[in-house]
Amino acid sequence: MKEIVKTNGLSKRYKDVLSVNSLDMNVKEGHIYGFLGPNGAGKSTTLKMLLDLVKPTAGEIDIFGKRLNSKTRIEILANIGSLIESPSYYGHLTAAENLRILQILLDVSPSNINEVLHIVRLDRQHSKRVSSYSLGMKQRLGLAGALLSFPKLLILDEPTNGLDPAGIQEMRELIRSLPEKYGMTVIVSSHLLSEIDQMADDIGIIANGKMMY
Repeated sequence: MKEIVKTNGLSKRYKDVLSVNSLDMNVKEGHIYGFLGPNGAGKSTTLKMLLDLVKPTAGEIDIFGKRLNSKTRIEILANIGSLIESPSYYGHLTAAENLRILQILLDVSPSNINEVLHIVRLDRQHSKRVSSYSLGMKQRLGLAGALLSFPKLLILDEPTNGLDPAGIQEMRELIRSLPEKYGMTVIVSSHLLSEIDQMADDIGIIANGKMMY
């Protein structure tokens, strides 16, 4: 099976701290890859390196069969959607208005807005100001933004953080449906084994910056 993401010896050092240590990751096309580890293990740093938000100290990243570098980054990133840490939004605007701004920046069809709002089940609340949304609704809006271009690869960093049990279940089912319905490959990080176990096809376990399993 084709590999969408492959890293070789990926490392990131911040002064005296080796946050990610010679990490090898292989993500298969059409799979949900669960990236599991305790807080501070290096998960977010790794995902930020895949998105070219953080530059590696050493190692290589191949995405869609191409080496991620200054020449290929725009082409590669155009096919990736992401939700890293807390979603960004304008509280005084509605969900549809927030997505409209993103739609213009991404230069995708305006019809995608209603489609992603339907996917994340916010179509009935699309005209409410986001400041009135619950935490779960804000997380779903963040996911809608990540899905807006219907990317080949979706990277989600702790997407169930702060959600109640019903919200966690809803987010889990939503993520599980993406490969089959839309042909997406998903990388999802969590510090909860039970979460990853119920979502992922493949699992990578990181601790102290090293891939342990």
